[in-house]
Amino acid sequence: MKPMALIACLLPGMALAQMDIAGPDAGVLPWQDAARVENGRQVYADFCAACHGDQLEGEPNWQERKPDGKMPAPPHDATGHTWHHADELLIRIVTLGTEAIVGGNYRSDMMGFSETLTPDEILDVLAYIKSTWPPQVIEMHDQINARAAAFD
Repeated sequence: MKPMALIACLLPGMALAQMDIAGPDAGVLPWQDAARVENGRQVYADFCAACHGDQLEGEPNWQERKPDGKMPAPPHDATGHTWHHADELLIRIVTLGTEAIVGGNYRSDMMGFSETLTPDEILDVLAYIKSTWPPQVIEMHDQINARAAAFD
């Protein structure tokens, strides 16, 4: 394996290890903790809303590439695809950025926030997002997390 490829493989694990989320409950968002959700709401407003919308609505035409070839910021409400991803992947995307996770020639404006937000702030933002979903979407997301945990 080439050195850069090895580093790309190791970085996500190192970032997650620094977040201290190892174990059977790894990646479980504190979406039912009112204080963490409120903190996440504020962090979202400060760092995420400019691209993903004040109401988590995403950019217009979020499923169509922009002229620069990048995808617009998707919604984080129930109409988007955020809830289709297990917590661990969501944490990695916010921590490292979409390009680092997808790899290849994929280009995105979604930067990694590991240098900007603390691990708890990242979890809180994702907890806030999850707390806004309707119960049936939360149930499906929990099932996605359970399936992902079965492969760990």
